[in-house]
Amino acid sequence: MMTKEELRKEILRLTEEYYQLQWGQEQTFVPGESKVNYGGRVFDAKEVCNAVNASLDFWLTYGPYSRQFEQKLAELLSVRFAFLVNSGSSANLLAFFALTSPLLKERRICRGDEVITVAAGFPTTVAPILQYGAVPVFVDVDLNTANIDPAQLEQALSPKTKAVMLAHTLGNPFDLKQVKAFCDKHGLWLIEDNCDALGSKYDGKFTGTWGDIGTSSFYPPHHLTMGEGGAVYTNDPLLKKIILSMRDWGRDCWCESGVDNTCGCRFTKQFGKLPVGYDHKYVYSHFGFNLKVTDMQAAIGCAQLDKLPAFTEARKTNFAVLYDGLKDLKELQLFEKYPESDPAWFGFLITLTEKAHFSRNDLVKHLEDCKIQTRNLFAGNLLKHPCFETLHEGVDYRVAGSLVNTDKIMNDSFWIGVYPGMTREKLYYMVSAIRNFIRENK
Repeated sequence: MMTKEELRKEILRLTEEYYQLQWGQEQTFVPGESKVNYGGRVFDAKEVCNAVNASLDFWLTYGPYSRQFEQKLAELLSVRFAFLVNSGSSANLLAFFALTSPLLKERRICRGDEVITVAAGFPTTVAPILQYGAVPVFVDVDLNTANIDPAQLEQALSPKTKAVMLAHTLGNPFDLKQVKAFCDKHGLWLIEDNCDALGSKYDGKFTGTWGDIGTSSFYPPHHLTMGEGGAVYTNDPLLKKIILSMRDWGRDCWCESGVDNTCGCRFTKQFGKLPVGYDHKYVYSHFGFNLKVTDMQAAIGCAQLDKLPAFTEARKTNFAVLYDGLKDLKELQLFEKYPESDPAWFGFLITLTEKAHFSRNDLVKHLEDCKIQTRNLFAGNLLKHPCFETLHEGVDYRVAGSLVNTDKIMNDSFWIGVYPGMTREKLYYMVSAIRNFIRENK
């Protein structure tokens, strides 16, 4: 009879063997027949073994791997606090709602307060603002970077402005120096939606760590994956307290799962109008959520986090191959970065110029017919979507200036993949497919 420890080792050995049989063989790429995905999970036996190892402990919710991941992520980003959540969208929700806490006193965001953002992006950067009852103020983007045009910030400012909430588009950092200086000048919160940019740097410092709060997503196409998952991180001890409370049902207690009476006064204090000695584990200081991940997901994330530097370099290399192969085409405007930026690219953005004698959809249909996956830049212009039909400009949201570049992206932009699973064969095939289409449609 094997001991538990011996049996576990054998299970993990067999798991690694299974990985090699199921996923370890490299697939032959056949141009025009094999699919070129825009993104996807990249993993090896370590992730599978970690997931099995965690399941053997049957710790179904937040647990040891979750704490390990939070510590490793905080160390990587050089931030004091990192918290795992169940998705990048939940991370944005938690980050924004943390700024509505009464503990922030006069700096808290209240209903009717304004938050500067952009419409050219993913909806869950904006959704928490509206869901709370604050007012998003939309400004235009710069076509070269597909990020906020910092020159538009001052005209968007009003006495009601409390925060700026922006994403780093497809891993390309927005102008953090200008945006941060604007926020500091006017005493505004800065939330960095870093969901598409984990590993990117601006002026040598990781994106997501410049503002008051940063967020990440660990959905399969992102820079690392847990299947589903996300994170919120900050250096502010008060925000840490609020984020922890709101993530964990809004409770006032900060005990780890399965731990009691960390504060040493579980039954002796008074909170609100509750009776003296009411169990601190069931005192609620916020209207919160339950946004935690399972420990099996965190186990996968721990293995992925070790691979992040290699993933980042692969994304940069793949981007450079596409850029070098397409940069001479006058019909295409390619993604550009700021000189201070070092992006961990999430995608390769292409915008048609006035020299193109075809539409975005013409080119995209050609690529899809060639088995090359494409994606629009998410919402394009979020204000044009059905979800805004019941909202009223000037009441529920505000537009500062025009959104002419946002509309250009909505109509004429798309992106293709640069994820670490992309081979040189696939990259050259994408370049060839685009060049052939343009040559045939002069």
